[in-house]
Amino acid sequence: MTIGLHHFISLAVVLFAVGFFGVLMRRNTLIIYMCLELMLVASTLALVAFSRYNGSPEGNIFVFFILTVAAAEVAVGLAIIVALFRRRKTVQVGELNALKN
Repeated sequence: MTIGLHHFISLAVVLFAVGFFGVLMRRNTLIIYMCLELMLVASTLALVAFSRYNGSPEGNIFVFFILTVAAAEVAVGLAIIVALFRRRKTVQVGELNALKN
């Protein structure tokens, strides 16, 4: 059995769906953040799969740029979550309602 493009795309779709529904259903900011990262990984997996299928290295090169931006996003996102926790003493989305008024 050979692993084809549809296997990679199916895995990317499943990972993206898990991340998407995790963002919609969860109320903890850390879990939401991890689900967003899972969605990013799913999109890069699809990009690499299409790049390999087409035989061009452009998709692989683009993934390196995505991973660089993702590393910076992790640093900034975790800093924001830590700052929210220090100020509000919680990371639950329902209790973070400072802009509600």
